[in-house]
Amino acid sequence: MNALNQIILEGNIVRQPERKEMPSGSTVCTLPVAVNRRYKTQGGDVAEEVSYFDVDAYGNLADVCAKWCPKGRGVRIVGRLKQNRWKDEDGKAHSRVKIIAEHIEFKPFQKKIEDESPAAADAPTKAQKLAMLAEAAGAASRELDAAEPVF
Repeated sequence: MNALNQIILEGNIVRQPERKEMPSGSTVCTLPVAVNRRYKTQGGDVAEEVSYFDVDAYGNLADVCAKWCPKGRGVRIVGRLKQNRWKDEDGKAHSRVKIIAEHIEFKPFQKKIEDESPAAADAPTKAQKLAMLAEAAGAASRELDAAEPVF
């Protein structure tokens, strides 16, 4: 029996994603995501903490993320945790946990109050948003079709 390893994460892209070609020819896109958490302290004050996570997307999903995930974009990611372990030159053991994306939902872009601001000029049009959603859905569908069934 397999153990459960699934995570759902919702946050914002904090830097432009990095897309790389692997030696095998497949692509990987690393998305740096910030997740905010608000909570009440024992004194009754509201506090906020921010956690940062590296999310890796592979294949068609990586291509879509590289194209449609600019800095500041909200995303919801369903994936799994993967731990990488290695030893450095001195023999010291290191470990790092990453999130491997299996599905990514893109949040709508926030409308700007001033339509004439420079940031508003960079915002995608409705047609571009629809094309982006169609492309993301197609990539997710191709990834599911290509996945081998698990029995």
